[in-house]
Amino acid sequence: MRYYVYLLTNKYHNVLYTGVTNNLERRLYEHKCKLVKGFTTKYNVSKLVYFEETDDINAAIAREKQIKSWRRIKKNQLIETINPGCNDLSESW
Repeated sequence: MRYYVYLLTNKYHNVLYTGVTNNLERRLYEHKCKLVKGFTTKYNVSKLVYFEETDDINAAIAREKQIKSWRRIKKNQLIETINPGCNDLSESW
């Protein structure tokens, strides 16, 4: 089983959301179609800007908590390591 820690933003890049899932494509579909009410629906957050994968659910949860505890600048630096243009990594799915 694969697990993903991911960061989403909105089109203005002024909101960040950190999540964990075992099916990234399905979860992004849910975010983009606003199927689950909550933070991402309220703030229109559905643009995938970063993700990591692991086969250890405990590591994924720990990493999600670690990233959530960071200040915005550190999260932005993490995003820039793989996605300096802040493009939607799920655009071609």
